[in-house]
Amino acid sequence: MEKVQIYTSNTCPYCTMAKDYLKEHGVDFEERNVQTDAAARDELISKGYTGVPVLVIGDKEIVGFDRKQIDAALNKN
Repeated sequence: MEKVQIYTSNTCPYCTMAKDYLKEHGVDFEERNVQTDAAARDELISKGYTGVPVLVIGDKEIVGFDRKQIDAALNKN
């Protein structure tokens, strides 16, 4: 399975939804909280994003909580 990272913040409801969705489907992920981790915030900005959630699944970057894109990136069609 592809490595999954998710950039989040403490106050983002879509981040919580995305994490819950991954957990429900048994997907292990690394959470990078941009609110509490300056290095994670810098990484996200270096990728060209300023909002969360951003999921990185393999070489795909998904902005927002988009089930179809997540499933496609995880090959769950």
